[in-house]
Amino acid sequence: MAKITLNPALKAFHGKIGGLVFKQFAGKEIVASAPGPRSNWTEGQLAQRQQFKLAAIYGKTALANPDTKTIYEAKSKQSGVPVFALTVADFFNPPVVDEVDLSGYSGQVGDTIKITAHDDFKVTGVQVVVRDNGGAVVEQGAATLSATDGSWQYKATATLAQGQAVVIEVSATDLPGHKGIKTQTK
Repeated sequence: MAKITLNPALKAFHGKIGGLVFKQFAGKEIVASAPGPRSNWTEGQLAQRQQFKLAAIYGKTALANPDTKTIYEAKSKQSGVPVFALTVADFFNPPVVDEVDLSGYSGQVGDTIKITAHDDFKVTGVQVVVRDNGGAVVEQGAATLSATDGSWQYKATATLAQGQAVVIEVSATDLPGHKGIKTQTK
């Protein structure tokens, strides 16, 4: 390893040239041999690399679609974050179902289940599935976004027997298609 002293015009000199890497270490400029290709990846590292590949594919696909590109570009201008970085971040952050409010639901047709969900970018849809204790689907459907308070609301389409216990599963979806799920019993 060679030590070098640079003149003031080259104080910030770093990077790779040929088979050499120029870097700073402990306040000094260091020149070292460039490392070769890495072959000793752990399973976790390989899985993370695969996730980044999928995120990059999603980003390229999202930006190739004029509709999603417009959405991401608007957020990019607003936040100052590069548009491709937004697509990758959105891929890695699934939506979250924060709350399932069952106070307006008693198992009658027309009752309302109110859902609060968020995503780092945008929740594109919320689905509700009501199951009996055996796991059979009693009813299911899409919730609608309320313009007044930003919550999602699902209107019941089936009547439950008096005192029937059910499991309510709510899933929120974002632009990359990832889901956040919350289950609640009633």
